[in-house]
Amino acid sequence: MLEELPRQPLSLPMLMRALSDESTDRQKLTDIILKDPALTDQLLQVANSPYFRPGEHTIESVDQAVFVLGIDGIRNVIAAAVMRPMMAARNSREALFAQRCWRWGLSCGRAAEMVARLQGADPSAHFMTGLLPSLAYLTLRRELNRICRTSASGAEPEPALIRQVTARYQWTTCQLLANEWALPPKYHALLMSAERPSPRQVHTPLTDGMVLASREVLRHAHQRNLAEEDLPRLVLLNAEQIGQVRKALRRMLQDG
Repeated sequence: MLEELPRQPLSLPMLMRALSDESTDRQKLTDIILKDPALTDQLLQVANSPYFRPGEHTIESVDQAVFVLGIDGIRNVIAAAVMRPMMAARNSREALFAQRCWRWGLSCGRAAEMVARLQGADPSAHFMTGLLPSLAYLTLRRELNRICRTSASGAEPEPALIRQVTARYQWTTCQLLANEWALPPKYHALLMSAERPSPRQVHTPLTDGMVLASREVLRHAHQRNLAEEDLPRLVLLNAEQIGQVRKALRRMLQDG
């Protein structure tokens, strides 16, 4: 077990049960959130970010957030609000890495959500699983830092080592997170299908969303990325759908 693996957020089990129960009304969900002041603060911050706020008006209360965003929209805000404290930088050395992980994670989550909706899959489940790889990256980076600090040299891990470890253990760490947080089986299935796609299902909303999001995040940062002509070959979307997802991602990244 990774020592840096984030433990299950206290409010998560109750929120997951409430959100999966079709009889849960707006007031009950609001009451659950308000019982956790820290979650309430995070939720309002996330709800007012460019990734979620549907208009120009500020969302000032949890009840307003649930009303404006609806049950489906608030699911994703809750997922991001629960995860946001874990993605916050612990010190100046990891500040830039943590910031980039958070931006990439939100972009992957939103892209996977949009692709899932286009393909008739569960948007909220794909948003949550789209967030997990970014937390896995940060967790592995922290684990490497911890190991290196306790080694004889005490040096920071080399970038090449970080790339090697994240590439090898990214999906394993995602599954560990899903286990630690007692996420429903469908989340494990989505992660597994992304890690080890079957020959007949190479494309999934999660993998296609991550391809589109990664490309837009790199483009926004003026970094080298996938060539334009290669994109249609790598995702199971038509040109109009690709354009729709990319437009939404670009708007969020520019405003954020």
